[in-house]
Amino acid sequence: MWKKSHPGAMFARCSQPAPKMITTIDNYDLSARNTFAMNVKCGIFMEYTKADDIPFLLSSIRKDIGKMHIGAGSNILFTDDYPGVVLHSAIKGIQILGENMGNVIVRAGAGEIMEDLVKWACDRELWGIENLSGIPGEVGASAVQNVGAYGTEACDAIVAVHAYDEVEQEFVTFTKEECRYAYRDSIFKKPDARKRYIIHAVDYELSPDAGPNLSYPALQKKFEGCELSSLSPNDVRHAVIATRSSKLPDPATVPSAGSFFKNPVVSEECFNAIVAGESGPDVPHFRVDSGYKIPAAWLIDQCGWKGYSEGNVAVWHLQPLVIVNPERKASPCEVIALEKKIIDSVRDKFGIKLSPEVEHI
Repeated sequence: MWKKSHPGAMFARCSQPAPKMITTIDNYDLSARNTFAMNVKCGIFMEYTKADDIPFLLSSIRKDIGKMHIGAGSNILFTDDYPGVVLHSAIKGIQILGENMGNVIVRAGAGEIMEDLVKWACDRELWGIENLSGIPGEVGASAVQNVGAYGTEACDAIVAVHAYDEVEQEFVTFTKEECRYAYRDSIFKKPDARKRYIIHAVDYELSPDAGPNLSYPALQKKFEGCELSSLSPNDVRHAVIATRSSKLPDPATVPSAGSFFKNPVVSEECFNAIVAGESGPDVPHFRVDSGYKIPAAWLIDQCGWKGYSEGNVAVWHLQPLVIVNPERKASPCEVIALEKKIIDSVRDKFGIKLSPEVEHI
C-alpha cells in the first residue's frame, strides 16, 4: 500500500467551524438516500465535497457515536433508524491521468454516479466498463462492492483505490491486488477494514481499442453476425441498458435494492444431486474453481416466488432476484420477513442457503 501526505490533511480542532463545503443536518430523513425507499432517519447526516474534508469530519464526531458511509444507497437495507452519523461523499470529477501501454488511466471521484462514469468513457470510445451500464450506485461504493453485470466486474478495470486510513490518520492508495477483489467482495468489506478506510477516488485503466465483452448470452444474440471491430462502446452500452430494462425495475420508479441475493457456489456433489432431481440436467450453471455457480434467480423462480406479493412488498414479476417496495409503504420488517421465506424455501428444496447481496444496516 502506498502512503502519502495530502495537502491540507491536518486535523482541525473540533471548536473550529466546519468548512463551507460540508453539509450537516440533524435528524435526517434517509428515505431519498436509499433506493429501497425505507422510511428511516439518522441522527446526523454529513456530506463533503473534498478529500481534505475527511480528517476534519472524523475529528468532529464524538468517539462514542457510531458512523457509517453510504453511496447512492443502492445496495443497502436499513432495518431501522440509524442513531449515529451517516457520511456521504459528494466528491465529483473525472480526469484522464495519462497512458499505460496504450491504455488510458482515468480517475473518478467517489461521489460520481457510476452510470455517469460509464457514459463518459463510452462517449470517448474507451472500452472496459460499458457492460456496467445501468448499475445504480456511486464510484466509491462500486469499488467496495465490486459491482458486476453481463460478464464484467468493476475490478476488471480498476487499477488503484485512494482512501483515507482512519487508524493511521493518513491518505493511502491500494493497488488492485491489495484490494483482494472477489465476487461481490473486496478488502473493504472485511471486518477489520470496512470501518477503517474511506474511499475518495478510484483509478481505472480503459482501452481505446475495440474489445467488446459479449460473453453474456443476451449480448451474444444481440450482436450475432456483427463484425466486432465495427462496434463502439456505446453500441454495447445501449444493448446492456435495454437488456437490464427488460428484466429489472428502475429503482427511481419502483424502489428496490437491486439484486437481493448472491449467486451461490455449490460443490460438485450438491450440483450433481440437483441435476439428478426433478430439475433435470438443464440447471443453469457456471463452472468456477470452487465448484458450480448457480443463478440465485433460477433457484428462487423454481420455488415459485416470481411475481409474489405480500402486504407492501413483492418479488419483481420479471426477475425473481429482486424484492421491490412498489408503493413505497413497505417496512424493513416486511422486507426481512419475505427475505427469510425465500431463503428457507430454497434451502428446503435444494439444500442451498442463499446469502443476501444487500447489506443490512
